[in-house]
Amino acid sequence: MKLRSSYPLLAAALLLPCCSALFNAALLSGGVFAAALTASLLILIVFIFKPTHLKKTYPKIYVIYDGCRQIKTFRVSIVFHIIMFVLLKTIFKITFVPSLVFILVAYAVIMLLMISGGVRLFLASTQISLTLRVLMATLFWVPVANLIVMKKAERTAWQEFDREAARIELDNARAENEICKTKYPILLVHGIFFRDLNFFNYWGRVPKELIKNGADIYYGDQPSAASVEECGNFLKDRIDDIISMTGCEKVNIIAHSKGGLDSRYAAALPGCAEHIASITTVNTPHRGCLYADYLLGKLPKTIISWIAAKYNAALSRFGEKADFIEGVTDLTAARCAEFNETHPIPEGVYCRSVGSYMKKSTSAGFPLNFAYVLVKLFSRTENDGLVDLESMKWGDSFTVYSPKTKRGISHGDAIDLFREDISGYDVREVYVKLVEDLKNRGL
Repeated sequence: MKLRSSYPLLAAALLLPCCSALFNAALLSGGVFAAALTASLLILIVFIFKPTHLKKTYPKIYVIYDGCRQIKTFRVSIVFHIIMFVLLKTIFKITFVPSLVFILVAYAVIMLLMISGGVRLFLASTQISLTLRVLMATLFWVPVANLIVMKKAERTAWQEFDREAARIELDNARAENEICKTKYPILLVHGIFFRDLNFFNYWGRVPKELIKNGADIYYGDQPSAASVEECGNFLKDRIDDIISMTGCEKVNIIAHSKGGLDSRYAAALPGCAEHIASITTVNTPHRGCLYADYLLGKLPKTIISWIAAKYNAALSRFGEKADFIEGVTDLTAARCAEFNETHPIPEGVYCRSVGSYMKKSTSAGFPLNFAYVLVKLFSRTENDGLVDLESMKWGDSFTVYSPKTKRGISHGDAIDLFREDISGYDVREVYVKLVEDLKNRGL
């Protein structure tokens, strides 16, 4: 869909300053001016405060559409106002005061359009960066600078609208097929240093997308930082609870990062593998992280103990018992080598792994940008900012995701942690296809 200016809004934005200048120059009667003023104000009020939108066709994103259209109208109106001002000066020979009236009224209308559209994009768009939001909030009153900033915001938001509109149409077209309605429910298992929280979903926009397409979703909810053994035992109990509640017999596990090791440990516990239909690990360090061995071996134990104590104390305030050192130690290459010897691929369970990698350190923010460089010192293969590709390989198959752009996909991008749209990589569709494959396998 092509973004067009609002022609009624543009006409009103031009009519108001022109009529004001002509009336001030005594070139327009009071009756005509009053009629023009009323008409233009009504149009401005209607289209700015209650614009025409595509709410019925594109629910939840119509505000972005309105904001983009108003910002484009704001940009186009600047050019038309300049043209009209030149025409008034050359044809009607307006003097200084009428010219000043035109400039002030035009400026007020243009600013109204910009602020109205900018506020909509600021509040509704999820893809406008924090830096750009700060620039929008601080430079909106600065000529030229506000034009550049708002243009950037409009372009970003419009790309978001296009993607979301296409996704809504895709979901509507395949809604009846329920391509993610697997035989067994999906159990999403998070990684280290995170929890499954209601107000901030670890998996970003992925769960809602899977549910839209028929999936039945549950969460691991294991401890944030604890040993693989403790988390694995917790997951076994969680699986038993899900089976008891639903009578589903089995679950399909999709686990990220350390959650993949936790899931493998659970599958090895007596009587658990028979209740697991599949395990899909996402960017999991199956062979550990060599830099973790290095840091734990080189950093002074006082510093490690201090960090661990601070983290454990912070979690205890939320009623959770954490063990930072045990959780991190289980991610070392040495510990994972021992783990792999005692925890082979469980029989009767479909197992696979997927991974991704960053193409440069600037593909992600701190701390992944720093860790990316550190991991490269210890690995010959690409990495996602925490785990290298060789360590991610596990199971019957291994799939690597990477967009054609220079950006790459980080450890957090792999689970939509940052809710960022990446050109050439639709994280929601990746998971839809992963779950659809499970359905096609009868799982």
